[in-house]
Amino acid sequence: MQKILVANRGEIALRVMRTARKMGIATVAVYSEADRDAPHVRYADQAVCIGQAPSSQSYLKGDRIVAAALDLGADAIHPGYGFLSENAGFAKRVTDAGLIFIGPGPDAIRTMGDKLAAKEAVRGYHIPMVPGTDRPVSHPGEVLEVARNIGFPILIKAAAGGGGKGMRIVSREADLKEQIKRAMSEAESAFGDGSVFIEKYLESPRHIEIQVLADQHGNIVHLFERECSIQRRHQKVVEEAPSSLLSEEERTAMGQAAVNVARSCGYAGAGTVEFLMDADRNFYFLEMNTRLQVEHPVTELVTGQDLVELQIHVARGLPLPFTQDELHLKGHALELRVYAEDPLNDFLPSVGRLERYRLPEGEGIRVDNGFEEGMQVPIYYDPMLAKLVTFGADRPAAIRRMREAIAAYEVEGVQTTLPFGDFVCRHPAFLSGHFSTHFVKEHYSPELLLQDLEKEAALAAGVALRLYLQEMRTLRTNQS
Repeated sequence: MQKILVANRGEIALRVMRTARKMGIATVAVYSEADRDAPHVRYADQAVCIGQAPSSQSYLKGDRIVAAALDLGADAIHPGYGFLSENAGFAKRVTDAGLIFIGPGPDAIRTMGDKLAAKEAVRGYHIPMVPGTDRPVSHPGEVLEVARNIGFPILIKAAAGGGGKGMRIVSREADLKEQIKRAMSEAESAFGDGSVFIEKYLESPRHIEIQVLADQHGNIVHLFERECSIQRRHQKVVEEAPSSLLSEEERTAMGQAAVNVARSCGYAGAGTVEFLMDADRNFYFLEMNTRLQVEHPVTELVTGQDLVELQIHVARGLPLPFTQDELHLKGHALELRVYAEDPLNDFLPSVGRLERYRLPEGEGIRVDNGFEEGMQVPIYYDPMLAKLVTFGADRPAAIRRMREAIAAYEVEGVQTTLPFGDFVCRHPAFLSGHFSTHFVKEHYSPELLLQDLEKEAALAAGVALRLYLQEMRTLRTNQS
């Protein structure tokens, strides 16, 4: 493998390219017209425009991406995450063209991409699953029967996708008919498949995922867990490793369950198995993401492993370079997704020009970034600017370093989730480790954040005034 085309943009494209360069592998960037001057385009050894700004006309054009790889002599394609990374048809198109797809095979992607097929695949491994349906449902009467059996509240979920789309919580029988219609309509619009399934809604769960890695020789390991319970709109914002909740016994049990999920579909490569844990500390299989996760840096920091390098290693057909017993946790890592969103306005996207954009630096601080000062934040893509990651000897140290890094991160021109990240890192529920996926609903409001920002501004003004008065006294003393 001498040259890799990275079929993505922004920070993840740069992340993959940096490891490839470290390994002596040349890289090809693809870009839309909106990303012509983006950092990942300049960093790559070669770059090619694949279409107009909307992703449907560029980053989702699999045929153009494969053609570009062939034209420029690439051996392999790394899909990053998002876009075509979990598209079984694209993976097959890549391999049919004689290229290496740096990810699992099409069959594994297809199986785990269909939540019901995934449940069926893992059933023989006795992995606990949330009570609900094991087939798609399309009629409100069927849903009502299931709901009465498992009890309200229930969760309606799109069978063909994730990211919170096609998802509805229903607490009362009276709301069921309307909510299932909405869920099916949204699923059809987002994924081209309106089928849904029903699960018992867990009231205050923790969202814990296990990083797995498998080679083409049947070896599978897990690289421990990540805590992903701080979310907004069912999407993660703050992640950490390890979880403050799990005991060693629970960590081992969940890790083995994740390995079995990977084994059930003949998996090869890096993947993530997601679980929910209820208030009684029972865990349930949720889904498997057949790609590199956004939050993979926290795992890298606590295990000392480069997951992108390991993906390439596996894609070359090499066996895993370690066994499960050789993997160990060290320290604690925290990640904040720095989105161009306004936490004072329901986390709505905040597009504009980055008038000032300066990244924090220092020991234990890592920023996987895709933007530069002066760039425009485009409206066409996910609004994530960067991932701010901190590492410490323990959880309190990682949290302290995160607050320091947030304070040093300078952004003007757009609103970001940086103030929300600081809010989380100061909140007693987060500091104590006693929180759930309902953290935002239970503990956060724009008014609370605004109060905190006003207090900080008043404190800063007070400090500035005190320094000014001291300086004036010093000046008068010197003059006299």
